[in-house]
Amino acid sequence: MNFSRNRRTLLNTLLTSAMLVASPALAQEAETAADTSNDEIIVTAQKRSESMQSVPISIVALGEKKLDQLNVTNFNDYTKLLPSVSFQTTQPGFTTVYIRGVASGGDGNHSGSLPSVGVYLDEQPVTTIGGTLDVHIYDIARIEALAGPQGTLYGASSEAGTIRIISNRPDASAFSGGIDAEVNTVSKGGVGGKLEGFVNVPLGSSAAIRLVGWYQHDAGYVDNVLGTRTFLPQPGGLAVTNTGFVKKNYNEAEIIGGRAALKVDLDDNWTVTGSAFGQSQKSKGSFGTDPSVGDLKVQHFGQEDNKDRFVQGALTIEGKLGNWDVTYAGAYMDRRRTTHNDYTDYAEAYDSLYASYGGLSTYFYFQDGAGNTILPTQRIEGSDHFKKTSQELRISSPADKRFRVTAGLFYQRQFNRIHQDYKVTGLGPQVSVNGFTGTLWLTQQDRVDKDYAAFGEASFDVTDKLSVTGGLRAFKYDNSLIGFFGFGRNPAGGYTATPFNGAGSSRTGVAKCFTTDGLVIFDRDNPANTSPTKILIPGVVPGSPCTNLGVFANGKVVPKATKGDGLSHRLTLNYKATDDILVYTTWSRGFRPGGINRRASIAPYAPDYLTNFELGFKTSWADGKFRLNGALYQQNWKAFQFAFLGANSFTEIHNGPDAMIRGLELDMAFNARNGLTLSGTAAFTDAKIRNNLCGYDQASFACTGFGPDGKPNYVSAAKGTRLPITPKFKGTFQARYEWDMGGGKANVQGVATYSGSASSDLRTLIVDSLGNNKNPAALQGNLHSWTTVDFGLGYDWGQFSVGLYIDNAFDKRAELSRFVQCGQCFSRPYVVTNTPRTFGLRVGIDF
Repeated sequence: MNFSRNRRTLLNTLLTSAMLVASPALAQEAETAADTSNDEIIVTAQKRSESMQSVPISIVALGEKKLDQLNVTNFNDYTKLLPSVSFQTTQPGFTTVYIRGVASGGDGNHSGSLPSVGVYLDEQPVTTIGGTLDVHIYDIARIEALAGPQGTLYGASSEAGTIRIISNRPDASAFSGGIDAEVNTVSKGGVGGKLEGFVNVPLGSSAAIRLVGWYQHDAGYVDNVLGTRTFLPQPGGLAVTNTGFVKKNYNEAEIIGGRAALKVDLDDNWTVTGSAFGQSQKSKGSFGTDPSVGDLKVQHFGQEDNKDRFVQGALTIEGKLGNWDVTYAGAYMDRRRTTHNDYTDYAEAYDSLYASYGGLSTYFYFQDGAGNTILPTQRIEGSDHFKKTSQELRISSPADKRFRVTAGLFYQRQFNRIHQDYKVTGLGPQVSVNGFTGTLWLTQQDRVDKDYAAFGEASFDVTDKLSVTGGLRAFKYDNSLIGFFGFGRNPAGGYTATPFNGAGSSRTGVAKCFTTDGLVIFDRDNPANTSPTKILIPGVVPGSPCTNLGVFANGKVVPKATKGDGLSHRLTLNYKATDDILVYTTWSRGFRPGGINRRASIAPYAPDYLTNFELGFKTSWADGKFRLNGALYQQNWKAFQFAFLGANSFTEIHNGPDAMIRGLELDMAFNARNGLTLSGTAAFTDAKIRNNLCGYDQASFACTGFGPDGKPNYVSAAKGTRLPITPKFKGTFQARYEWDMGGGKANVQGVATYSGSASSDLRTLIVDSLGNNKNPAALQGNLHSWTTVDFGLGYDWGQFSVGLYIDNAFDKRAELSRFVQCGQCFSRPYVVTNTPRTFGLRVGIDF
């Protein structure tokens, strides 16, 4: 698939399509599957098709009609509407999602913890580490957000909840199709737009194919402005300017993709659906803004872009054995992500940190081939190559029986080849990673995560009103990591060689690589482990000079691995007081596997577990005009996995203390039947740690004594500190009014979203490598509260539609994430904001 397109041609196409489609009539959104409060919403949260009001789970479902009305096209659009969902992001494709406050911050690294929220596309999991798949939302039947542990039916990465994206399936009953186009302009930014279309073609009476395609250009709105940075040593210093990279609307993005599905009814009982899904997302510039430079501005000094491409092939077979339903769901996904990032801010921060040593260039031997001191500015060339295979086989007894069972087997294997090349212009071979001139630091690793599970749930109707459901999932995981990370080093030279190509450190890199005698090149902490032969074993992972992350066994280096097994459970009691009132209580448990730290000297991290106690209700009133659902819960998060940027801004994962999360969720909808519909969601979340988080791991959480490096332990976050990222309150309110006009139907709508403030970092104290005390939470800054309002106006006439919208009508800066480049320096925190005020025109035709 060739994803390259000419942007000007696209924009002309969008405008032409808009005029052609709009000419017959004025309208807004095409009518699709109904999901207003008086229409029954069918979901498959429990692996069965059933009414949302009958499912004893806290679930918010966004149907096709609402997705279209609210112009939802991506991850940020729909998570804004989900009350208990929060996330961290740095740029498109690098987003980690959380539900119900199960967030410790610092997540999302490609060698970090597995996600705590599972994401499914139809029957297949598309959860990947390092960033939630940003599936383009078009021709989607619904999105289901399941809050709380879903560890019985959905497994390892559904510890806190699950998000399910359900696409429209091929339909053999009739031919149909549609084309939608949009053009928009962003305040203080550029012009964007999209072109989308689908066609459903019957292939006889028992088969159909559905083809979907889209192209979207997102306008940039962040400016890269002129600037200069000066580095030690003095006098004079070393200076760099960004003249060649100054640009307005720096952060453009383009998304192109398609989906094809073929559904064949083999007979009255068996159906086979095969699908292929591909998408390419290309973005430029920085999506984090630097408040010290100005509103929606940065000052960067190198190439910055990101490409996120994935393809997935999936097969679903559904049928019956007797009166039991049988489902097989298998998929293979290949995702390639490449990045180029400017790392000048890191150099600036460390230059200040090492000022007493003459600056970063002096301390880390930034020299050219002739031994001259050079600028320490860096750039990152990185890539992740994910391969994911998943298979599930399950059976379900008849849904209309008093006793019902769902049981199955699950397997998945996730592979990621990690490449991170930290380049310095002019860096000489003596201070570069061996064989990689110009590379100061290299990460080249293979990560494999495997999961096996057997699961089952059984429900029994004690009476016609009272039911009980119990479920178990027995799981095993096997996670491994192998490869290289760190600086270079001359194997033949001693530690005192000048310059030794270790760039100031002998604790990582080639110095720690395995030799043929099973020892390492140099171990300053354990001299007996230093190799006398110094003959390196070639790198196990292609593209690496040698291997320092692994285990020496039988003359070769094998991956470091961690394995485990256990049980997750669910027990639910639900009472159907009337046909319109359901009350339930749930005791459930979710888990997340342990894993390997990519800094070899740090021990593997153990699994963490989340136990949920929940009381919920689902009600309908006034003949279905009014719906009110809610849940009150308490969650105990045991020994949660805590990730942070440690020395050299290298991600470390440790098991922290326990946390307790208490909260309330509400989901309301009202249809006055006179054209007015109101809906809203709200969530209150109180998430706090139950013990101290220590600077160095300590089982008692007293934070006393000394760490492994001999430094005194300390309280990094005191008992009772709020968990980061998730606000205490988040709410959304939507109002829409429709009326007949001129043979068609007009509409007007508004959406308001509020999110409270939250900390961006759990820690209130760290001690950097030079012994300085710092407060990350204060220095990185809080995520400030925000409110945004969107408006829409439109008209439908027959098969045509057109609409105008204003998103973020009052041009508010919603702070979505905060981050820093340097793990021990907080001089320049970045803020990722929402898109500024956007005016748009949408047009569409169904046929």
